[in-house]
This record gives sequence, structure tokens and C-alpha cells, in this order.
Amino acid sequence: MKKRLKLKQNSASIMLRSFVLLTTVIILISGIITIFAVGNQLLETSQSSTNNIIKSLKKTDIDGDDDWENWRANNSLDTSTSYVLVHNMRKDANTKFYYSPDTEDLLSTKPRKVPLIKHLYYRPHMGFLYYATGHAKGINYKLWVKLNSQFATLERVVIVTAAILLLTLLISPLYIQFVADRLTGSLTKLTKSAEESSADMTQQVSQLPVPESPTEVATLATSFNRLLMHLHKQSEKEKLFISNAAHELRTPIATIQTHAQLIKRRGKEHPEIVAKSIDCINDESHQMGNLVDELLALTRADRMALDFEKYNLSNSLVQVKEKMTPLLKQTIITNIPENITIAAHEGSVEQILINLISNAGKYSDSTSKINLRLKKTTDFVAIEVADQGEGISSEDAQHIFERFYRSSDIRGSIPGTGLGLAIAKQLADLNHAELTFTSNKPHGTIFTLKFKN
Repeated sequence: MKKRLKLKQNSASIMLRSFVLLTTVIILISGIITIFAVGNQLLETSQSSTNNIIKSLKKTDIDGDDDWENWRANNSLDTSTSYVLVHNMRKDANTKFYYSPDTEDLLSTKPRKVPLIKHLYYRPHMGFLYYATGHAKGINYKLWVKLNSQFATLERVVIVTAAILLLTLLISPLYIQFVADRLTGSLTKLTKSAEESSADMTQQVSQLPVPESPTEVATLATSFNRLLMHLHKQSEKEKLFISNAAHELRTPIATIQTHAQLIKRRGKEHPEIVAKSIDCINDESHQMGNLVDELLALTRADRMALDFEKYNLSNSLVQVKEKMTPLLKQTIITNIPENITIAAHEGSVEQILINLISNAGKYSDSTSKINLRLKKTTDFVAIEVADQGEGISSEDAQHIFERFYRSSDIRGSIPGTGLGLAIAKQLADLNHAELTFTSNKPHGTIFTLKFKN
């Protein structure tokens, strides 16, 4: 039973209930105000009319039968709805009371006062009466006026108000449902498409339909499509990353397995091959270890959140130069102005520069030079690492920061994993820095790491 009574909580149902309730409340309040306003106006009209009659009686000075008959003959009083009692309290009066037609019958049962409304009375079998009184020259004048016509008018107002309320309650849900469906229909279709897309197990990137209106749903659908496209590209990158990592690991593992089997089969008969195979196994294991370290570094960079601190970049570059000099055959030439500071993560910036300098050493002649320069302007601070190698072709330039990418003419001839520049680019982004490269004419490449001031 509770489940059956549970109201729908979708947007269209909530909107329908809310608007129906709001419309009902507004019409009820408006109707009540209208009824009170009309009723008050009718009472004021009755008061004005009775006051005029009382004034007419007071001016006549009804002191005898002739005066009474004369007033009745000349007055346009409707005796079917108005009842007059004249009480002559003068000592010399021959007749003390004068009654208009049916007044005595009216007073045979005393009318009851209606609470809260001044001058309003109720008489069974006659209805509501408006009462007014006046006094002049020892004579009291009392007047009762039936309000049947006024209450009939008020009743018609109540009926019209109720009819409007009922008609509104019948029509408004249909209209509100139409508007709600128009507003939420696109969202419902969008939700259904999203559910179908989530259930789709194919590898194809799915796009949600973008409705023309309302604009909020169109914007939401467009944003979802951008998100889906981003997730698809990210998924494809991860698949490519896993494939490349497996490929890079397969080669050293296969080499290690080959030499291990060679030692096992022929090591006793040909001991001279053992030393050579062990050297190969050692080289390949170092290569595989470097690859694993770089994979871990790249994974950490993907998830890293860096804390920035202001530090002396000039001193840091000097330390990087001293650390890299023993590891390279090339000469490192520096141009580092003193006391230049930036706000960044010092350790990750040093890792970027180590990767760039190591890369320059790999692809440059051993007799060449590597330039490490620091520049500062009003807008930015830039670090340049320039080598004198063969440079980067236009074809390779489009993929230089991709993971595992290595040019076909150097793959296998120069040791490396193809992750150094990818790690450097990822760390540069985390430091809100820009890593770019240009040609170092006549030969070589200049990598620039730029920090905005």
C-alpha cells in the first residue's frame, strides 16, 4: 500500500504538483478576497441606502397619522424589502407606533445580531437584514432592509469563483503537464540515451543527442558529449600506454630469457659465452629497471598534486649542472644570472631539467656542447636547454611528448624508453609551466621551460 501511495518524484510530476498547488492557493485567496470585497461593497451600499431613508424620515417629522400617510405616499420605499418602525415618544402623541407593512410580523420574532458585522441581523424565514436607526424631535425611527438581493449577488460571485477554481483545476494540470513534458522531455531522452550508452559494451565512442531546446539541456548534452569524448580519448591513451609498456618490456625480457637458455644449454661446453651472456643480461635488466622506474615516475606524475614554494632557481640550476656534468660526455655551458626566484615545486622542476639534459646528451655528439640558460623578463622566467644534435624532424615534432614515442631511425640504436619527454611535459603542466621546443640553428634543438611571473 505504501508503495502505491508513493508519489512520483520525476521533474514533470514534481512540477505538476507544485503548480497545481500554487494555482489552487492563488485562486482560493483571490476568490476569498473578491467575496469579502463584494460583500463589503454590498453592505456599504445598503448602509448608504438605509441612511438616506432614515434622513428622509427625520425630515418629515411624523407626529400623526396624516404625516405618516403623507410620507408613505411620497416616498419610494419598497415595502417588500424594507420595514419601518416609527416610535413617537412625545407626551402629546395620539399614536405611539407606526408600522410599515409586515413590520409587526417581522418583529414578532426578534432578529438575531450577526457577530463581528455591525448592523447585520438574521431573522429565520426572512434571511439577513440590515438595521439602521435615527432620532429626531422626540421620535425614534427604526429601519430593517432585507439583503436577499445583495446575498443573491454575493452567491453568484461565490458560484463564479468556485466555477473558475474548478475549471482551472481541470485545465491547468493538462497545460502544466504539456509544459512539463516540453521542458523535461529532452532531459528524459537524454537520460535514456545515457543509459543505453552505459549499457553499450562496444568500443565505439558514443554521443548523446543534443536537443534544440531548452538551452540548459542542450548545454548539458554538449558538456556530456565533451566529457564522453575526453574519457574515450583517455581510455584509448591508457590502452596504447599499456600496449607500449608491454612491448617495451617484452624486448629485454626476451633477451634475458634467450641468454639464460643459452647459458643453460651450452654454458658448460663453451664457458666463453657465459661472460658475454651475463653482460647482456645485466644490460637488459638495467634497461628494464630504468623503464619500470620511468613508468612509476609517470604514474606518480599523473596523480601528483604539487605544493608550490618560492625558491632560488639560479642556485637550483647550478646544482643540476654539477649533478649532470659527471654523467655526460658533452660539456655543459651555463648562463645563469644570480638570485632569480620562482614559485614552483623545486624537486619536479629539477627532474624536468635532468630529463631534458639527459635527452640532449643522448642525441648529441660527445664532442658537442649543451647550453643551460636562464632568462628573466617582466612577464616570465625561462630556462633553455640547447643541444647541437641532429634536431627534430617535422614528422617527429607532432609526437615528441607522446609516451613511448621514439623516432624510427633511432629506435634500437640509442638506448631509451621514450618516456623522458612525456614525464617532463607532465611535470611542467603540474607546475603551471609551458614546455616547448624550437630548432637550434644550424643544428640541434632548444627546449624551453617557461614560468609566468
